[in-house]
Amino acid sequence: MRGLGFERFGKVSYVSETKVKDFVNYLEQGKIMGTQCRICKKIYFPPQMDCNNCYSKDSMVWREIVNEWTLITYTTAHFAPTGFEDDIPYILAIAESPEGIRLFARLSKDVSEDQLKPGMKLKLVPVRLPNDKISYEFKPIGG
Repeated sequence: MRGLGFERFGKVSYVSETKVKDFVNYLEQGKIMGTQCRICKKIYFPPQMDCNNCYSKDSMVWREIVNEWTLITYTTAHFAPTGFEDDIPYILAIAESPEGIRLFARLSKDVSEDQLKPGMKLKLVPVRLPNDKISYEFKPIGG
């Protein structure tokens, strides 16, 4: 199904139909939104259409994510999968939100490895990509 908006997310999207179509619109507004299950209260980011915790269907509601992440670890990618070759090297990080969400995402290109230290605070920011696509990346808070 075309026209849901999710096809504009990221470099390559294999998602043709989704219940989380508003995700891209929220990113375009600068909002970091996830989903939360009304039944078991589990929070997801990136958003999910159904709850993997209690397996409920159609129980997800939108929820703003606290945008202060703690860097757990990082690595620099010197080799890249198809479609990302022009981006190397780039830094990938795992960070945790106050809600307990662990997220694997890229760090901003203007962040160097010598600036990074596990435990430092990061924020998630929307980033524009070529061809009218949008994604998100980590940046140091205050940076």
